[in-house]
Amino acid sequence: MLLATACTSENDVVFTPAPALKPIADSAPYICKLVPEQAFRAVSGATGSLVEKVSGNENSGDCWAPDTTPRPLEVGWLQVGDGTSQEHLDFVMDDRRRLYSRHGGVTLPLDLGEGLAAYLPNTPFADQPYRVSAKFRCGSKERLIDIYLAQVAKGRDAFKDMTELMRIAQKRYGKLYNCTPGT
Repeated sequence: MLLATACTSENDVVFTPAPALKPIADSAPYICKLVPEQAFRAVSGATGSLVEKVSGNENSGDCWAPDTTPRPLEVGWLQVGDGTSQEHLDFVMDDRRRLYSRHGGVTLPLDLGEGLAAYLPNTPFADQPYRVSAKFRCGSKERLIDIYLAQVAKGRDAFKDMTELMRIAQKRYGKLYNCTPGT
């Protein structure tokens, strides 16, 4: 538990518990169809309007909210089929793995498929340095989801939060596109 100090006089120090961090929860409404708005706000500390902008379709696309620079949240998705081969999906994931690994990336739990979370400051991706990517099976097809964040609120565990955002995104993806993640 984090402690905050308060001084009542020169020699008195009182330790009081710091406010508890709000856990990540899956609840509507969603941003970019996959990320719970309240969870995103808790993780990032973002305030204000989160109007999203979407490009692509259900097979391959990108969504961000709000439409500013840097983008506080960006979500990408890709699936095998309709112009995307297994070879291309594997190439994209291999590229993510190499990049994230060079920057101390953390492997995601096996139930989320093949994936990593990383913090990439001082790179060409510094405007969204918090990144999590996972390739997973949903129904009969391989899928890939990327979630990029511009910031994580002070005191939060970025890797734990990114992992939970990915867990929710995969579950939500399965509901939206009628497939079961992990099968």
